[in-house]
Amino acid sequence: MDFHCESFEGRGLQRRHSDPIRLTYGERVRFKFVNETMMAHPMHLHGMWSIIDAGKGAYDLVQRTVSVAPGTTVHTETEVDAPGQWAFHCRLSYHMAGGMFRKVIVESGPS
Repeated sequence: MDFHCESFEGRGLQRRHSDPIRLTYGERVRFKFVNETMMAHPMHLHGMWSIIDAGKGAYDLVQRTVSVAPGTTVHTETEVDAPGQWAFHCRLSYHMAGGMFRKVIVESGPS
C-alpha cells in the first residue's frame, strides 16, 4: 500500500497530458475507485449525482461526493444527465495538485 500517491488510472505524474473522460448524454456509467494509499479520498464529480454500490446487490446513498477510505474499493453508478465540461477530482486541494483531477466531457444532450 502506497503512503502518498495520487492519480487517475495511475497517471499522477502525467496529469497535464491526461485525456479527458468522454461520456455520452443519457448513458449510465460505472466508476471503480481503488484506494491503495493510507489516506481517504473524497471524490467529487461536478454536475451529476452518483449512486454508491453497497456491494451486495443493493444500492446505497445518492451523493455528489464519494468517500474512498484507505485500502478500499468503491463502485458507483452515475446517470450522465448534464451536457458540458465538468471537473472530476479529489476534494483535497493537495491531492488535486498531485494528479487527482480529470476533465469530464459530456457529449450530445438536449439543445
